[in-house]
Amino acid sequence: MDGCLVDSEPLSLEAVAAEMRASGLRDATAAEVGTKYLGVSLAKIAKDVEAQLGKPCAPGFADRMEARLFAAYESGLRQMDSVEDMLRLLNQAGIPVAIASGASVRRLEKTLKIARLDGYFGNRGFSADLVRRGKPAPDIFLLAAEKLGVAPQNCAVLEDSPHGIKGAVTAGMWTVGFVGGSHLAGREADHTAILRAAGAHQVIGHLSQALAALVPARARL
Repeated sequence: MDGCLVDSEPLSLEAVAAEMRASGLRDATAAEVGTKYLGVSLAKIAKDVEAQLGKPCAPGFADRMEARLFAAYESGLRQMDSVEDMLRLLNQAGIPVAIASGASVRRLEKTLKIARLDGYFGNRGFSADLVRRGKPAPDIFLLAAEKLGVAPQNCAVLEDSPHGIKGAVTAGMWTVGFVGGSHLAGREADHTAILRAAGAHQVIGHLSQALAALVPARARL
């Protein structure tokens, strides 16, 4: 979702960094969060913050971060270019789609609603809250495949995060990296290399390329 369907990563990274600073890591930056935690659940980030601080975070780390994020969403959240065209083409081709996100259930639902994409997914949005292990474990991808009724080896995943790519590869799925988000502006080549090193079979820079990358030509006939 984040960084693939909606261009939310700059907002998300800054909200996480701001909460890390408020928790005691005074030098935390959005750039650092992007390097270390792109695609990682807030629960895992909070544990890392606690490890660095040597003490527990104040209760409500995720809630406070999401409150910051939702405030920014109201004026700053936008769809990724051509996302609705991509989703319509997949629907017309009869290809079921789901979201496998590291975001919380609340954030997933609110993000899709604000971005006006909720109608494309119905109840097929799956959060890391629903599985034991977040990315880079394969759990969320395997849950999405199970709910879609599709074997993992017949699934394709679009991801901007190396953690997500690793999880999808472990799940046995075809993986397509995406470097079209504004948080990667000027770093597309470097991030392409990172995604390929994580196991991406292909990397694209615009969602107009997504259908051809995700779905083999024979499946579109």
